[in-house]
Amino acid sequence: MTDEPDNPGIRVPPPPVYLLALLLGLLMDRKAYVPSLPPTVACVLGWPLVGGGMALAVWFVRTMSGVNTTISIDKPVSRMGRSATAANLAMIYAGTAVLRNALWAILLLPLVVYVIQREVIEREERYLECTFGEEYLAYKTRVRRWV
Repeated sequence: MTDEPDNPGIRVPPPPVYLLALLLGLLMDRKAYVPSLPPTVACVLGWPLVGGGMALAVWFVRTMSGVNTTISIDKPVSRMGRSATAANLAMIYAGTAVLRNALWAILLLPLVVYVIQREVIEREERYLECTFGEEYLAYKTRVRRWV
């Protein structure tokens, strides 16, 4: 028996990371607005990103529920998998930033993705590797990281 918790050890779940960065970007945009897209282009790009991100979120939750495992970052998983959370949240963030024509928020997105990669996805991958071993390593070669 070990003293380590049976979870990936993620300190902050992805939704607040994306939300705080988006709010910061929108606030920066409000203080120093820099228009970047015509309104029609913003709508044509933004709505599909938001809709696609929401559809991906619904699919992810249904899939995880269907295999009877948790989506909570502080609970042990019963099945291995790759989380679609990072991708769907990035899509919703990007779509919202584009719809708001908020250049500052768009410019913050690569930083958010980097933080999510380092602090969430890499921790989750180490946890799954320790939990499922060779089975996860083989799975990881077949399934993309940002599903």
